[in-house]
Amino acid sequence: MLVSALNRKLLRDLASLKGQLITISLVVASGVAAFTTTRSTLASLRDAQASFYTESRFADLFVHVRRAPESIAARLEAIDGVSVVDTGIVDVGSMPLPEITEPARATVVSLPERLNTLYLRAGRLPEPNHDDEVVISDAFADAHGFEPGHRIPLVLGGVRREMTIVGVGLSPQYVMVLNPADMAMDAAKAGVVYMNREALAAALDLEGSFNDAVMRIAPRESADPIVDAVDAILEPYGSTGTITRERQLSHYFLSQELEQLGNMSSQVPPLFLLVAAFLLHMVLSRLVQLQRGQIAALKALGYTNREIGLHFLGMATLIVVVGAGLGVALGAWLGNGLVGLYEDYFRFPSLTARVDPQTALVAVLVSTLAAVVGTLTSVRSVLALPPAEAMRPAAPATYRKGLLDAGWVRTLLGPSARMVLREVRRRPVRTTLSALGIAIAIGIIVVARFWGDAMDYLINVQMHETQRWDVQVMLAEPRPASSLRSMSRLPGVFEVEGLRMVPVRFRHHQFERAATVIGYPERGSLQRVLSDDRPMPIPDEGIVLTRYLGEVLDLSVGDWVEVEVLEGDHQTLRVQVQGLAGEPFGMQGHMSLDALHRALGQEPVVSVAQLSIDPARADELDRRLSELRDVVGIAHHDRIMETFNEQSGQNIFVFSLVLTLFGATIVIGVVYNNARVSLSMRSRDLASLRVLGFSRGEIAALLIGELSLSVFVAIPIGLFFGQALAESMATGAADPEQFRFPLVISSRTYAFATVITLGAALVSAWLVRRRIDALDLIGVLKTRE
Repeated sequence: MLVSALNRKLLRDLASLKGQLITISLVVASGVAAFTTTRSTLASLRDAQASFYTESRFADLFVHVRRAPESIAARLEAIDGVSVVDTGIVDVGSMPLPEITEPARATVVSLPERLNTLYLRAGRLPEPNHDDEVVISDAFADAHGFEPGHRIPLVLGGVRREMTIVGVGLSPQYVMVLNPADMAMDAAKAGVVYMNREALAAALDLEGSFNDAVMRIAPRESADPIVDAVDAILEPYGSTGTITRERQLSHYFLSQELEQLGNMSSQVPPLFLLVAAFLLHMVLSRLVQLQRGQIAALKALGYTNREIGLHFLGMATLIVVVGAGLGVALGAWLGNGLVGLYEDYFRFPSLTARVDPQTALVAVLVSTLAAVVGTLTSVRSVLALPPAEAMRPAAPATYRKGLLDAGWVRTLLGPSARMVLREVRRRPVRTTLSALGIAIAIGIIVVARFWGDAMDYLINVQMHETQRWDVQVMLAEPRPASSLRSMSRLPGVFEVEGLRMVPVRFRHHQFERAATVIGYPERGSLQRVLSDDRPMPIPDEGIVLTRYLGEVLDLSVGDWVEVEVLEGDHQTLRVQVQGLAGEPFGMQGHMSLDALHRALGQEPVVSVAQLSIDPARADELDRRLSELRDVVGIAHHDRIMETFNEQSGQNIFVFSLVLTLFGATIVIGVVYNNARVSLSMRSRDLASLRVLGFSRGEIAALLIGELSLSVFVAIPIGLFFGQALAESMATGAADPEQFRFPLVISSRTYAFATVITLGAALVSAWLVRRRIDALDLIGVLKTRE
């Protein structure tokens, strides 16, 4: 009977507070949805990745050489800690398809045997002695609608062949395939072609040899000594250096996406739950104060502090559980959509969207913990009072004259403004916490738009200012710089410049890093080095390093760095550092083309040609370039940017929209609940003002004025917090050795966050005004204190 009475009271309390409780539940739902979406998507992607890697026996070590005899494989397998070695052949060709103007880049790979095995989505593997049969990567097949039975042209080693597609598959080594100049994966422009090894060896004159090897190492074996042993064996054969799985290109980019998702899931959702705990504390504190007499009566009738505490705790738990349940359902729906966005990159066979039960349970438990904390801090003070003392009204606050009563303040401010400020001064903690809650919402909205600002900066400043070419042509092998004159005579070409890309390993003291040295022509203008948004000239002698590379190697301007060339005869150079460039991408060195070749003791050669062209003749130029035997790839700057915008723009829009809606929910939740609490606490005062002649609009203005003050205090704090949160997320968003996310937040983003906050506050004010208009303030005077 006693429990049923408390339950009836619980239902009455819930009904009377339904507006406030709904907003709190929505804030909880937002946090749980954000957590469930990101963590469940992360779990789905990681599970699918791990399953595919295991089934395909993904290798641990990868190394590319110029040419090594097959007998070397036995020496590699004899290294302590190496369990399996697979050798093969990998080369780059092109596929001049009629539906695209520039040839698609083809990574041609011999069929794997024991490691990195193919998962076939359709068809079969090429049969022995069928040199014209191939398997193509599934993303490339989907982009062009290819199926088993289709024929495609393949240019390999300068010879064009017609190949028959017999299968469509996926290898863990090539889940993501990027062209060297691309910022985003374009499945239509880059594919993987798998051939019988004998056919590929014959085409490249590599019979009895290999140029690529992959290895598995035994469990619990350290990779470092094995890498050193492999490099020592393969160095005479033109090794470019052994890399672990963590640096394998496809796995690396997939891991970076997962790291960003995990970083987001660990920083944003806790903010929602923090605000929810504050809202529960604020609402329940006022409810407990209003029900002091009821609580005292319950204690006098024999209810224990535990029973009464559990009553209020049950209310808070019910609110949070409803919100958490809604959040899990919303998170499952959003997670399904997010996995759909990732499917273009994570093309794993078993990738399906699902809600991770552990994630859902953690979300509900953490939300409930927030409710418990908010409730216990609210009820403990009243439960500690003896029943007789609790039945008395709370002692009125002690009022003293202050600054607001000074004559000059009374002259500047009217009575209504002084009432607003006086109320704020009497309850500074509540006002401060309200402002902090709104500031958190503003910070989340700033972060929602920050990613778009950073991408716009990279495209509009970095990409357009550094890469001023229209077309970039990748060559199969370095060729004399003088040979570029033939390209300058092609239709629509205004200017041609060549670059030299040299793989190297930098060393300084105990530090070393594998990177690339780029050689630039004298007075070149189509590719520039930009340091902190300003062009940086390439010195005639010495080298300019990426600033982050300088930090990693502990180098300063004027120091000498050791440079081991990872091609040819692996000679070692000593070069003086002439500058450090603040670049956002990669770690590389920049040298004058002449200085680079003098150091190498070579005649000037180039590995990349950059062209300034007439856009009207781009298609014709593509056809002519496709006819050149040593061209393995063509990239158009405008098409790269278009693809990048299409891929990143959709993801950024969805991310920004969801976080903006969640941020607006917090603002409404904080402002509305603060207003309702103020209304309940000051109902008698407001009723007295009504009797004295104040209109409903003037009374509403008093409450809304207090809310407005909290909002305006929160805006600068929130903008600053948003910047700090964006900086924290940008720092953990990528591997700094490959990419430093720029902390760029535009004035439009700050304005957007401010407008959304003010809009949400206006919605809350409108809801409060409706509540005031529906409230019989005169009737309040008839109630007993």
